[in-house]
Amino acid sequence: MIESILLVASRVSTFEGQRLLTNASGFFFERDERLFLVTSRHVVIDEPSKHFPDRLEIELHVDPDNMAGSTRFSIPLYRNGKSIWRQGLDTAGEIDVAVIELERSALPRRMAYRAFTPAHLHGSLDQVEVGSSLLVVGFPLGFHDTLHHLPVVRQAVIASSFGMRFQGKGYFLTDARTHRGTSGAPVVKRLAGGNPALGDLPWMLLGVHSARLDVGSRDVELDEALGLNCAWYADILLTLTEGPALARSMPATPDR
Repeated sequence: MIESILLVASRVSTFEGQRLLTNASGFFFERDERLFLVTSRHVVIDEPSKHFPDRLEIELHVDPDNMAGSTRFSIPLYRNGKSIWRQGLDTAGEIDVAVIELERSALPRRMAYRAFTPAHLHGSLDQVEVGSSLLVVGFPLGFHDTLHHLPVVRQAVIASSFGMRFQGKGYFLTDARTHRGTSGAPVVKRLAGGNPALGDLPWMLLGVHSARLDVGSRDVELDEALGLNCAWYADILLTLTEGPALARSMPATPDR
C-alpha cells in the first residue's frame, strides 16, 4: 500500500541540451481537468547563479501495480524563443513558484499519480497555527527510493505566523532540516478526520518550499545555521493555473 502523499511528488532534473545541471523537486496540481507540474521558479531560471536550463525531466510511474516501473518525461522550457512556464508577482516582487501545464495525451496511459486540487488549499486561517506539524515531500540532494522512484519526507513545523507575510514577502517560515534538491517540494499538513472533497489525499497544501533562510551577520565558525526555510503560500497556484491552456509538453522518453 503506497501512501497517496508520496505519489504527488516527482523528481525534477534540469538540463541544458543533454547536459544535466541540477536536481530539484516538484509536484502535481490539477484544476478543471488540466494537470500542472509545480516547482520553484529558480529551478527553471536563476539569473544570479547563471542557471539557464532549456528543459526539465521528471520521473513518472507507469504501472499502478508495480511502482518500480517508470519513465522519464521531457518538458521543454521554451518554445519559439518564449518561456512556457508561468510565474507570479506581487507587491513585494517575484514569487519563487513556477507552473508548467502537462499535455495529458502525451502522458503514460496507466500513469500512477496523485494531484492536489484547489480543494486542498487552506481555507480558514484558524486551521493553521504557529508550531503546527508539517511534512516536506521531496528529493533532498536527489535522494529517494531509486527502486520505486518515490520521494522521502522531512518533518517541519510552522515557524512564523501563518497568513502574515514574513517581512512583507509572500512566504511563511518553516523549521526543518532541508538540503539542495528540496526546492519545489510541497509543504503539507495532515487533516484530522478527513474531508470527502479531498478523496484519498487528506492533506492540506500550505506552501511550496523554496530555500533555506540565513542571516548575513551569522558567524559561520561560532553560530549554527538557523535551520529556517521559506515556503511560498500555495494559494498563488489559483492565479498561476487560471486562463488559457499553456504550451504543450514533449512526450515521455523511456527510462534509462
